[in-house]
Amino acid sequence: MAAVAETAQARSAADWIVVLQQELRDLWLGGRGLVLSFGFSLLLSVIAYLTATNEALNFLEQRESVSLTLQVAIAVGTLLALLAGADAVSGERERGSLETLLLTPVSRRQLSTGKLFAAVSLWLAAFAISVPYVWFLGRGIGLVGETLAVGFLVGALLAVFLASVGIVVSLFTGSNRVSLALCLFILLALFLPNQLPSPAQKGWFGELLLRLDPVTAGLDYVGKILVNGHRWTEDASLLASPVVATAVSIAAVLLLSERFLRLRGGGST
Repeated sequence: MAAVAETAQARSAADWIVVLQQELRDLWLGGRGLVLSFGFSLLLSVIAYLTATNEALNFLEQRESVSLTLQVAIAVGTLLALLAGADAVSGERERGSLETLLLTPVSRRQLSTGKLFAAVSLWLAAFAISVPYVWFLGRGIGLVGETLAVGFLVGALLAVFLASVGIVVSLFTGSNRVSLALCLFILLALFLPNQLPSPAQKGWFGELLLRLDPVTAGLDYVGKILVNGHRWTEDASLLASPVVATAVSIAAVLLLSERFLRLRGGGST
């Protein structure tokens, strides 16, 4: 009996992998992931070209060009993860496939976990695409390894955070358009502190807002290391907000999906 129970438990723990495989097939073999990745590569090509052809580049400006390219890659790559998360449940409702999904012998928590990792795969693809651009821009100043390392760390945190936010929003919306619109509004709100006038950012309230905003804090951490040449530990406090936001958002997905992953957003099946 104990062996049977352990086998059932192991099978249950692997259910999210089955969901992940199916979601990856739908995302990538279905063509959506390839189209989004192609658009991302075109955008990054334009950014890299504009920075590489600047005739006035010196050492500091070259570091800034690498930082700019990486921050664009992080911002757009995590946006793709957010959009995939926003489509995770509301999209299934609109396509009429959620009922079939809910009837499978997989817990709703496992369903959400598989969908979350599938959404993050868009960020991983975006990061892989950005590698040759970072190498091309940073090869002359010995900045490639550090750029890729800090970019992967911050980008992964923000991608999981935003994909989780997208799934949470998608749980409560019956329309895919509403889900996508709300997620884009949330993303704009997260980028807003970085657009404040410079004097406002330097005040105590502005600095607090910048540190509390996970997206702004994460991108600021990247800039501190790549542009200012700071050590990783020197501004590690900036990572507190992305880490906390990621942990809270994952917990929200796991807890809320058990109750609200239904045929109607926030309603009953």
